[in-house]
Amino acid sequence: MEEEAIDKLKKELEIRNFSNKTVKAYVYYVKEFLKYTNSRTLNEDAVKDFIQKNIHKDDPSTISSQISAIKFFFENILNQKLMLHHPKKNKTIPEVLTVEEARRLIEVIDNIKHKLIVRLLYGCGLRVSEVINLKKSDLNFDERLIHIKLAKGSKDRFVKIPDSIKEELENYSKFGEKDILFMSQRGGKLSTTTIQKIIKNFSKKAGLKKNISPHTLRHSFATHLLEAGIDLKIIQKLLGHSDIKTTQIYLHISNRLIKNVKSPLDNL
Repeated sequence: MEEEAIDKLKKELEIRNFSNKTVKAYVYYVKEFLKYTNSRTLNEDAVKDFIQKNIHKDDPSTISSQISAIKFFFENILNQKLMLHHPKKNKTIPEVLTVEEARRLIEVIDNIKHKLIVRLLYGCGLRVSEVINLKKSDLNFDERLIHIKLAKGSKDRFVKIPDSIKEELENYSKFGEKDILFMSQRGGKLSTTTIQKIIKNFSKKAGLKKNISPHTLRHSFATHLLEAGIDLKIIQKLLGHSDIKTTQIYLHISNRLIKNVKSPLDNL
């Protein structure tokens, strides 16, 4: 029964064109839920018990993903409605680098491939998955554009190739027979873990104290554009956000905008 239900779930997710990442996550969470219930009645109380068990060890976004997966399973596979609310999310501000910290990070990298990866993450605001999936055929050097295909939410977009790396990126893209831009040593795509390690190692080498991940560079890209006076809607388009509310978080991150505010006390 359980195996058959999971197969149905996977099929339903795939025919609706959910991303591979979402399919894996939903299948994993539903399997964990079914393992927890251990042949008990599958109802709303069983789901609440499962969520309550996890609430103290998992963060709100993970709990929210678990609820989404289980609700999808109940409503589309078991044909049962679930009245579950998502937990209130913690309103934390993501870590960003200063312009000087971004410069220090890039300057300590001595590997051409690694340096280009970091410069694209910061210089174009790319997600790590987008860098991994970049192909040479996605690069249009005549128009100075990168075509980001089937990004998060299955949306395409274009970003500008930074002028400072155009020549270097063009030369790098001429090497190798495969269309994948950044190859692993085994001849396939790089993994997320590999790029995370690259960032961690070089941030340590640069003497940066912040907890830096590939997504930190994307946050820094958006924040620094905002501080340079770029319109929020343009930043939204560059990042590939569907909702402007997602982009508005950078209004809360920018310390320069806060520092430029003159206190009424100073007018006394």
